[in-house]
Amino acid sequence: MPDLRSLRSYAISQSLFPQTTLKMAIQQLGFVQADPIRSPARAQDLILRHRVKGYHAGDLERRYAMLDIEEDLLYAYGFLPRSIWQLLHPRNVRGMSKLEKKVLETVRRFGVMHPAELQEHFKTTRVINAWGGYSKATTRALEQLHYRGLLRIAGRENGIRLYEPMRQCGEAMSAEERLRKLVMLIASILAPVSEKILLTNTARFRYVGNPRPILHSLLKTGELEGEVIDGIHYVRPHSIRVAAVPHMVRFLAPFDPLVWDRRRFEHLWGWPYRLEAYTPAAKRLRGYYAMPLLWGDVVIGWANASVEGKKLNVEVGFAGKRPNDSDFRSEMEAEIDRLRTFLGL
Repeated sequence: MPDLRSLRSYAISQSLFPQTTLKMAIQQLGFVQADPIRSPARAQDLILRHRVKGYHAGDLERRYAMLDIEEDLLYAYGFLPRSIWQLLHPRNVRGMSKLEKKVLETVRRFGVMHPAELQEHFKTTRVINAWGGYSKATTRALEQLHYRGLLRIAGRENGIRLYEPMRQCGEAMSAEERLRKLVMLIASILAPVSEKILLTNTARFRYVGNPRPILHSLLKTGELEGEVIDGIHYVRPHSIRVAAVPHMVRFLAPFDPLVWDRRRFEHLWGWPYRLEAYTPAAKRLRGYYAMPLLWGDVVIGWANASVEGKKLNVEVGFAGKRPNDSDFRSEMEAEIDRLRTFLGL
């Protein structure tokens, strides 16, 4: 009979696999969420440092062109292997506007293009973006063409996306097979994942089909297994071996797959975690970019890390009592050293 501790062990061993190469880590993860906040590094780098040997902040951006990966929207925006990216396309979207057609023609003609460079070819008409601010219409057109799969991100220049025409996609796949693979993918990334969260985060693929019968089919065939713990129906891929959890300290990114689902986080570790970067400073409980602090198989608190000059400062807090054994102290220092090396300090 599964219990909470075995569920935690499964989640950790499934997500925090032994370190490997950058390309293999992205392939094994299936998806790496991106976020522009750098505190002390961007989310994608903080996620990968636990899973890639010798990883340093910025390696993903520096090596992007050699990794056979794409940027796109899965259940969030991030990086994914091109073989997985192909499952998302074609998306069922409305016809292109005149401006989008002109933008696509221009990028196809000139190749890799910075949004500012493209704006020189067009009038500076503005549109309201998703955050209520203003954005150049041409930049919005680039984003829409990227979402359609007609453009890709060729790389970044000072964090700004550079666009180029999308290469030829792979072989066509039936809508049902695409959806089946997408449901399995998200179930694997977030495993074990509650049925409710899985269906919520695959609902965006309704342009391919209805994920609910696909989920039931996967459970029926045994490709996914289900279990109920404390009234929550979790699903996970079949027959994945649970490895022993290392007795070490790790600072996890707020968007790490292990902590991404806040409801599961609270169920597994008994306290609520929230990203407070967009919370007014006076109302923050744990800090601007508090990273969950994993000690062995339990998330016992959080860490806030900042860099001043070439010095790394780490402040920690605890959901309960702070461990006072020597093992914890030495492992905490080891993790701070790893973070310092990762940042190149």
